[in-house]
Amino acid sequence: MHLKHKLLAAGFLATFGSLAMAQTLVGVSWSNFQEERWKTDEAAIKGQLAKAGGSYVSADAGGSPEKQLADIDGLIAKGAKALIILAMDKDAIVPALAKAKAKNIPVVAYDRLIEAPGVFYITFDNKEVGRMQARAVLAAKPKGNYVMIKGSPTDPNADFLRAGQQEVLADAIKKGDIRIVGEEYTEGWKPEVAQKNVEQILTKNANKVDAVVASNDGTAGGAVAALSARGLKGVPVSGQDGDHAALNRVALGTQTVSVWKDARDLGREAATAALALAGGKKVAGSSTWAEGEKKIPMTAIFLKAVPVTQANLDVVVKAGHISKDALCKGVDKAAGPAACK
Repeated sequence: MHLKHKLLAAGFLATFGSLAMAQTLVGVSWSNFQEERWKTDEAAIKGQLAKAGGSYVSADAGGSPEKQLADIDGLIAKGAKALIILAMDKDAIVPALAKAKAKNIPVVAYDRLIEAPGVFYITFDNKEVGRMQARAVLAAKPKGNYVMIKGSPTDPNADFLRAGQQEVLADAIKKGDIRIVGEEYTEGWKPEVAQKNVEQILTKNANKVDAVVASNDGTAGGAVAALSARGLKGVPVSGQDGDHAALNRVALGTQTVSVWKDARDLGREAATAALALAGGKKVAGSSTWAEGEKKIPMTAIFLKAVPVTQANLDVVVKAGHISKDALCKGVDKAAGPAACK
């Protein structure tokens, strides 16, 4: 009986070991994990990998392109069979692609474009996100002095967003209804850089700014801080990502719109794509896309975003993205939006 138990135990361990080895290890390289939204993305990636029989390992570059290259070397050394890369710098990341290709490790460019042959690209339609931002601000302030706060110069998304914004504003600019009095990139998407840029633009224009088209919620937060410090209220400001602080600003009325890109969907889709590519399979729902700067044909998936304003704030609560208490913190229930009543 004792021998039988030993044999059963040995069989169980062998089976368990085989299952563990059969799991596909997916390595995720984060550019700057300190941003709120990436924690939501990570949870979705982990959850989908666990559900589909994969496993997860990650590294955070902390905003350093050099560290990201070393991180990817480390992920490959740990046995990653597919890589999901949120690139800090679209050009600096290129050597890592060559190393992955040499080992037949597929690469998923996550949210930010890495324009290279063989890379799978998954993101939201960023030009449309830019259009959504500009539409909301234009509806709130159809005439006046506009400030354009762009994203990081090393992130292609910054220019995709700006192109979408321009499509919406072009006619009003041509008519003279809108005048762009300041336009700046935001190094590293850092809120403090955006705040400084807006402060300088306000000074140059004697505080005569009527609207700020900021390209994400972090830069929107910087813009709102700069406006508040000058006592400027009611200036429409855009953003994106559905950061909790930004959604609270929408409820309070200090931010006009946060284009919500449900990071849970993006994370799940990226994990599914990584596992499919690691297994040599095609990714369902993908198509060929070649609208990057270099016009390189790539296989890609684009997800849809939702512009969140005071009129539809309840959508993020109903989706479980944020609690009503967090959304409506500090909001006057009598005068605030319907979602906070």
